[in-house]
Amino acid sequence: MDDPREAVGAADTLVAEVMQALATTFSERKQGLEGQWQRGEEVPTEELRVALQRYRSFFNRLLKT
Repeated sequence: MDDPREAVGAADTLVAEVMQALATTFSERKQGLEGQWQRGEEVPTEELRVALQRYRSFFNRLLKT
């Protein structure tokens, strides 16, 4: 793009779309876990460990930028 204002607008739109996709992914996973708990199901420890790793990895990447 040759227009800086347009480039900034496009970059902002892209960031907003990526952030929304990330929020949706985390929300869907959380809802899945909560659904299992509400049904009285046991969630395997390994599944919870992996979920926690994903949160930690996300925060580490976010804080490094």
